[in-house]
Amino acid sequence: MSVVNVGITHLRAFLAVLDHGGFGSAADELGVSQSAVSHSVATLERALGVPVLVRDPGRPRPTPFGERILAPARQAVDAHATVCELAAVARSEPAGTVRLAATLSACLGVVPELLAGWKEAFPGVRVEVLEGEDDEVGEWLRDGVVELAVLVGQQPPPGVPLATDTFQALLRRDHPLAGEPVIDPVDLADDPFILSTGGCQPYIEHAYRLAGARFQWAHGVRDMGTLLAMVRGGVGVSVVPGLLATLLDHQLTMVPLTRTVSRHLSLTGPSDRPWHPLAERLTDWCRER
Repeated sequence: MSVVNVGITHLRAFLAVLDHGGFGSAADELGVSQSAVSHSVATLERALGVPVLVRDPGRPRPTPFGERILAPARQAVDAHATVCELAAVARSEPAGTVRLAATLSACLGVVPELLAGWKEAFPGVRVEVLEGEDDEVGEWLRDGVVELAVLVGQQPPPGVPLATDTFQALLRRDHPLAGEPVIDPVDLADDPFILSTGGCQPYIEHAYRLAGARFQWAHGVRDMGTLLAMVRGGVGVSVVPGLLATLLDHQLTMVPLTRTVSRHLSLTGPSDRPWHPLAERLTDWCRER
C-alpha cells in the first residue's frame, strides 16, 4: 500500500493527541478545530492502513503500531520544524518555537520583558517557558530539553547579562523590624528562619558569613508560595531574592540587608553543542539592547 499521502500535519496531530491527552486538548495546542485533528488522524490511519490510536472514553493511547512509529514521527516533525525555521532565518523572518528555562525569580523579574520584546521583534517565534529550580535550569540546558536558559550565579554566568538580583529580608508588615531601612542578619535570630531550598541557601549562608552570624534555619520549604504563606501566617521570617517582590501582598514586605548579597542573571544557550538558530537570534537581540 502506498503511504505517499502521509504528511507532517497528520503526524503532528497524532503526536498532539497523545502528548496533550485528547483530541480537544490537541486542537487547542495546534490552534485548529477538534474535527480537524480527528480528520488528520483518520487520514493518517487510512494512508498507513493501520490504526495508530486506541480511542478509549478516557485518554487516547497508541496502538502497538502507534508505539512503533512514535519515535520516527517525532523525528520527522522536529526535522520539518527545523527546516522551516532555517528557511525563515535565511529570509530574515524568524519563525518557530524555542524553549526557555528560568527560575521563579527570573520568570517574575526578567522573562516577561524578554517575551514582550521578542514578540514585537519576532512575531513568528513562539517561546515556551519552563520554570525550574537553579539546578534544574542548568540540567535542562545541558540535556537539550531547552534551547535557552536564564542562568544565575554569584559571579555573572556566561551569556548576555540581564539583571542583578539582591537578596532581602522577608517579613510580615507588622514585624518590629519591618520599618527599618536595613536589617543585619544577626537581628533575624529572634525569629524562626524559613529557608527556601530551591537554590537560595548558598547566598543566604554567604550573607550570614559576611555578618559574622551563625546561620540556623527552622523550616525548609521548596515551594515559594508556601514560604510566603508561612511568613504571612507568622511562622517565621526569611531572606529571598528581591525579584520576588511582585509576589508580595499588603501583609508582607522586604527590607534590604546590611550585607549585600546578589546573584547575576544571564541569558545563554548550550556550551557543548551548536545553538539553535532561533536561540542565536533571540540572544543577539538581547545583546544589542
